[in-house]
Amino acid sequence: MTVTKNRNGVFTTLGQAFMAGVARMDRSLSPAVTLNKLKAHKYVLSDLQYVGVALLSSYWFIIMESPPFPFKLFIPILWIVLLIVPVTSQFFFPATPIFIYLLSFYSSRFVSAEVRPVVSVSLLPTLESVLYGANISDILTRFTHPILDVIAWIPYGVGHFTIPFVVGAFVWLFRDVRILKLWASVFGYMNLTGVLIQILFPCAPPWYEVIYGLTPANYGMKGSPGGLARIDALLHTSMYSAAFGNSPMVFGAFPSLHAGSATMEALFIAHFFPQMSKFVWVYAGILYWATMYLTHHYLIDVVCGACMSTMFFYLWLPDDLKSTAAATTPPPNLSSFATGYQRSKYEVYDLEDPRRAAPPSAGAMLDAADFDVESDDEEVDITYRSPVPGTASFLQQQQQQKAGGPKGHRHTASIASLIRGDERGPEDGWSPVRGSFKGSRV
Repeated sequence: MTVTKNRNGVFTTLGQAFMAGVARMDRSLSPAVTLNKLKAHKYVLSDLQYVGVALLSSYWFIIMESPPFPFKLFIPILWIVLLIVPVTSQFFFPATPIFIYLLSFYSSRFVSAEVRPVVSVSLLPTLESVLYGANISDILTRFTHPILDVIAWIPYGVGHFTIPFVVGAFVWLFRDVRILKLWASVFGYMNLTGVLIQILFPCAPPWYEVIYGLTPANYGMKGSPGGLARIDALLHTSMYSAAFGNSPMVFGAFPSLHAGSATMEALFIAHFFPQMSKFVWVYAGILYWATMYLTHHYLIDVVCGACMSTMFFYLWLPDDLKSTAAATTPPPNLSSFATGYQRSKYEVYDLEDPRRAAPPSAGAMLDAADFDVESDDEEVDITYRSPVPGTASFLQQQQQQKAGGPKGHRHTASIASLIRGDERGPEDGWSPVRGSFKGSRV
């Protein structure tokens, strides 16, 4: 029953977060809204990035051979339409760096081999031996097992392609839209930089050394799935053999974008969802190992990919989002129930919580003096007075009661006034309780 309640709570939270996310969306279909925003936009120096993106994408479209002209024109036309319509622009415009990265990766196959650099075959294994004293990737591949194959396959062959969407979905559901734009930007530009490095500095991966040794490589060679071929055999498919065999980036070992993407995902989740830190870093660690176990990267590729990703994350992270409080703030319209955080009554009414106030001295106990609150208010006598019949105060009280006036005595008595009752007399309107029972004692 507890499991069912927890499951229902998770689905309720996700449902409420989804509805809040939809409510935050711009659902307009009018291009005029986007054009008006563009006219009102105040251009800054950082907008030059879009000029570079436009020039780079134009180059890739020019050399693109498949699909052929004029069919390839539908790609930029569709992209422009998606950017103009507000309901789609709010997602596709921030994701522009990601699409340019994918376009660069795909179109790199059309770069003429005559202008491409020579593929380096021996540099990475040599650096690995010099820096680490041995070929670490070669050591990790000496023992294989189907269980290890599956453990390596899940993050490398599945998680690498799905986790970025999961991160984006969680950010959209539980964080401000500005953080979603940050994720798309930093993830896209990091991968774009990695692809450009792979094009300008092509290096053979470990599987090439296993198959061909250190013989010179050429761009006409097909790629290999490496250790993922064992997954194809296990699943009775040729999925990875076909994918890597037709890869446009056969010699893209350095830097490892698998390691870079996993590092970026771990940094992003750990910063904006701190409660998930342990899980994402375990995932990243397993993926680091998987890249070498499956003979796709050397250790130096993994290290450089992780370092590049870390550099991009902290360079892109705004100053106002560096604190944990700012990074974990939910969207304005998302209730505290959806985030699992309940605001106290002091936060609701914008009051200072006395429980969070610092103690007078750390580790010291409070003494009686700390509770002695001085006040300038005059002390009020709250003695309970019961007028004695026949006295002036008794007659005055009866007259007030007949006239409907206020009562002649107060109904609150202090212990101190009762103790000092012997000091008072009938002339003060005081009738000791014990005095009325003197004659009735046995």
